Amino acid sequence: MRRAEEVEVAVEAGADLLGFNFWPGTSRYIPPEDAAPLIRAVPSHVSTVGVFVDETPERVLEIAAQTGVSALQFHGSETPEYFDRLGSWRKIKAFKVRNDFEPAELRRYASAYAFLLDGWVAGGLPGGTGRVFDWSHAERAKAYGKIILAGGLNAKNVGEAIRKVEPWGVDVCSGVEIAPGRKTPELIREFIRAAREAEQQLVSSRLESSTPGRQKQPQS
Repeated sequence: MRRAEEVEVAVEAGADLLGFNFWPGTSRYIPPEDAAPLIRAVPSHVSTVGVFVDETPERVLEIAAQTGVSALQFHGSETPEYFDRLGSWRKIKAFKVRNDFEPAELRRYASAYAFLLDGWVAGGLPGGTGRVFDWSHAERAKAYGKIILAGGLNAKNVGEAIRKVEPWGVDVCSGVEIAPGRKTPELIREFIRAAREAEQQLVSSRLESSTPGRQKQPQS
């Protein structure tokens, strides 16, 4: 999120978490002093997430206090020891997934609240690659914690991703943009609508399967 109108649309459409990128190496960067008023305007039922890449723990905590974010997300080479230095903050560790990805690596980050899995691109950005990866890796990773599925998701494929992986959450960036850092209201609405529809389908399916003696009626 970089603009007030993006925040308003995402909240109205039903987003649960809003990200604010504090890594200067991306066109999606927002200075902390600009993010602070946007974050203050976010309703309390929506979480705000500060995104960082190899920032010092001291600076991370300074920005978190300045902006008022409710969670911290890391896309760099941060170690488990680094995470421990951030205390009780809700922390999300991002991993770029290649074919040789080992989900058991997530066990090292015992203090992580959740894990974000993104597509890997050679020499690419730490995040927001827009690259879909083999979702079976995400399915196996669920054994180690809450999984946020990212990587090339958009309104056309997020439903399939949710039904297949059943992640804790889904993340979108390039899939609702017309250019890096330029999100559009309609794409935001379409993405969240598709995600919510898939979520409801999963809930309905679980209810059907858990109801004793319930059978599907033949269609005429």
